[in-house]
Order: sequence, then structure tokens, then C-alpha cells
Amino acid sequence: MVMIHGRLEPEIGALVMQALTAAREALYRRRQATDVPGGTSVVDGSPEAPTMEQQQADALALVAETTLHHGIDPGAPGERYQVVVHVDADVLADADVPGQSVLDGGARVPAGTSQRLACDASRVVMRHDSEGRTTEVGARTRTIPPALRRALEHRDRGCRFPGCGLPFGQGHHIRHWAQGGPTTLSNLAMLCRRHHRAVHEEGYQLTRQPDGELEFRRPDGRILPGVPPHSEVPDDPVGALQGRHEAEGLIVHAHTATPGWLGERLDGAYAVDVLHPLACQASSPVSPESPASLE
Repeated sequence: MVMIHGRLEPEIGALVMQALTAAREALYRRRQATDVPGGTSVVDGSPEAPTMEQQQADALALVAETTLHHGIDPGAPGERYQVVVHVDADVLADADVPGQSVLDGGARVPAGTSQRLACDASRVVMRHDSEGRTTEVGARTRTIPPALRRALEHRDRGCRFPGCGLPFGQGHHIRHWAQGGPTTLSNLAMLCRRHHRAVHEEGYQLTRQPDGELEFRRPDGRILPGVPPHSEVPDDPVGALQGRHEAEGLIVHAHTATPGWLGERLDGAYAVDVLHPLACQASSPVSPESPASLE
């Protein structure tokens, strides 16, 4: 058996649990469609009712199979399985202000996490009175409209963090919309989940320069240099490499990388005895009357 244990950040854990819930319901519908008797496993058809742990294992297997079959693309999740975060408007604008920042299940998350999740999400504004009662609920809107997101994906072609380039990611407001930043293409950049977290929660900084280029800075303020694009791969890479070797006079064959070492353990004392006199001779030759010593 394969044992899986893990520790996840609250919002990622909520996302995993939502995915498992969706998979369990899909397995239930599959069982109903194929007339598998109730209380049996849809995977092995065992007559015993599956425990919750077995149901979770079946659901995890379905998530993995579906991912490999359809490709790894986060896409837009179904509304029923979205992760909901309740956060005060003041907290979105300033992470140091006291206020609410919790998942729907009650788990608290840092204000920086809520700001990151709110960059590219569905937004519902709820107003409360002084006693906490809800007085008004606004319509659900996207912080980045679909048409603008398509333009963003077309322009950035993946994560813009230097050296990353993952083909999918999340829209990031360079100046957060809760702080008055506009939701325009010039104020947006694509970042993968890992680097979006780095900007919001780990101290990395991102600004857009007057010429339109992005500038990333480390938490200590130093500029993070850009990474040059990968060199193009020739149509015949093997032939191109062989041609380069011939031009430089290199002879590479099947045994070029074969070491002469037979796998014995390193004899440290012998290595020092051999290398130390050679090192001494290179700097100051040792006469036979005064043999080299090792302290």
C-alpha cells in the first residue's frame, strides 16, 4: 500500500477537500448509473460498505485519473466547489488592520493570503450593521472580467516571475484593487500560485516600469534579474551537437563518460598522502631533509 501524509496551507487544504467532495459525488452518480449495489465500492465492487477513508481514497484516485486524462489545467471551478473566504474590506486594503480573514469553514488565514486570493476571484460585497447583521448583499462579480483575463493570458503566456514561465497562473493586481488599483491590463500580471504567494506573503515586490517592463525585487529590496529566454532547439539536435564536437575536435563515444573508478570506498588517508605532497611541491618544494607534515 502507498501511504500519503501531508500538511497544506488552509486555502489549499480547503481546495483539496472540495475536490474530494466533488469526486465522491461523481463516484456516487457513477454507481447509480451503472446499478452498482448501494454500500459497495465502485472501484472493486466489494460487498462491504466502504468506510469514509475508502471513499476518500476512491475519490483521490478519480481526481488523479481525471487530471492525467484531461491535462493539468486549473480552469474555472464549479461554483459549488469554490473555496470561500470572508474578509473585511479594511483588511484587504491594509494587512496590518485588525479584522476578519477566515475561510468558510472557520479556519483563519493571514490577511496576505486573502489579498492574494482576492486578486483573481469572484467577489460578493456584503454590508453589515453595527451588530453584525447582514443588511445588503451585492451581485457576484469577477475581480478580473473574462474578456480581460483572456487578453492577459494572451499577452503574458504564463507566469512572469523570472525563470518560471509556467503556462498557467493567476491574475495579479500590481496595485491591489482594494487599495484603489484599476483592473486594467497595465495593472495586471500573470503569476503562478507559488510566485503569487511570494509576492503577497513572502516580501517579494513587483512594479511595472514606465517602459511597460516588470521589475521584481527580493524581500531585501535587491532587484531580481531577468532570465534570458531558452535557446531554440534545432530541428536535428543530435546532428547539431555532433557537428559542434567535430568543429572543436572532441571525440565522444559510448565509453567517454565511463569512470575508471571501480566503486571502492574512498581511502581518505591515502588521498591526503598523495595530494598533500603534490600541493606542497607546487607552492614550495619540500627537501628530503624536511619531510612534509600534516597538522
